[in-house]
Amino acid sequence: VQAAASTLVLFSSMINAWHTGQWDITQLTYPISCLLLTAAIGMKLGLVPFHFWFPEVLQGSSLTTALLLSTMMKFPPITILFMTSHSLNPMLLTSMAIASTGLGGWMGLNQTQVRKILAFSSISHLGWMAIIIIYSPKLTLLTFYLYSLMTSTVFLSLNTIKVMKLSTMMT
Repeated sequence: VQAAASTLVLFSSMINAWHTGQWDITQLTYPISCLLLTAAIGMKLGLVPFHFWFPEVLQGSSLTTALLLSTMMKFPPITILFMTSHSLNPMLLTSMAIASTGLGGWMGLNQTQVRKILAFSSISHLGWMAIIIIYSPKLTLLTFYLYSLMTSTVFLSLNTIKVMKLSTMMT
C-alpha cells in the first residue's frame, strides 16, 4: 500500500510536469495531479476508503511496531499534507476526512482487540487532522504532535502491562 501510494505521488508529479512543466509537488496546478496527490496522501495516512490495511497490519504487529506505525510513520505523509494543502483537491480531502472521522469512531466501538481499537482511533484522529488542515495547517501540526504524544503514552503503557484484549485489561 505504501509503495503504491509513493508511486501515485510520483505519477501525480509526472502528470503535472507533462501538462505544466512544473515538477514540484508543492506547486501542483493540473486538476488530475491534485486529485491523484490527494488520493496518495489518503493512502499513506490510511484515510477512508484506503484504511483497510491499517487495522489489520496493527493487529498483526507488536505494540512497539504498532506505535511506530501509528505515530512516526505518519509524520512524512502529514508533512506532505501540510506542504501541499493549498493544492490538494478540497472536495476529495473533505470527503475522506469526514468518512474517516465517522467510520473510525464507529468501527472502534465494535472492537475487543486493543490494537484494532487504537487503529480505528488513529483513522478517526487523522480524519480530524485532514479536516482541520483546510482551515488552519499549523493547528493540524499541533494536533498531530499532541496525538503522537498521547498515543505513545497509551502504547507504551499497554506494552508495559502486556495488554492485548480489553478483557485482560481488567484482571
